[in-house]
Amino acid sequence: MMLFSRVRGLPVLTPGDAGRVGVVRTLTVEGAPWRVTHVVLARGRLRRNALVAWDALRAAGPGTLVVRGSGIRSGGGPHEAPDHHELVGSGVLTECGEERGTVLDAAFDPVTGRIEAVLTTAGEVPPGRLLGLGDHALVIRADRAPRGVREV
Repeated sequence: MMLFSRVRGLPVLTPGDAGRVGVVRTLTVEGAPWRVTHVVLARGRLRRNALVAWDALRAAGPGTLVVRGSGIRSGGGPHEAPDHHELVGSGVLTECGEERGTVLDAAFDPVTGRIEAVLTTAGEVPPGRLLGLGDHALVIRADRAPRGVREV
């Protein structure tokens, strides 16, 4: 498993002599099935961000990501990636609107990109409880009925 916090800032390389193409700025997550779909690369102050589909990676290791040269696209096109909502740092809400802390990190499978767990200030949330990710919060299934509501 890899953690989002360990991937941010990693260099992204292409095989052969092409060398470093940027560093990981963030990861894009798609819900149902919950998985990493894209890597957003920072390419320098004067260059636009670039996107790499997770499936275009040849290797994801503890110190670097290696991408096929054809897998890199400059940011800004209309069909580049799904809407990006930042997972790490998001608030956590149940479907009933109860606050459940803040997302600290997420663990994922480096081969498939599948989210294995979301680590929050209130504890670990398994992928089966994830419902949606928006601009301000990750929405999860409540693990028990809200206060004052009787389970049947």
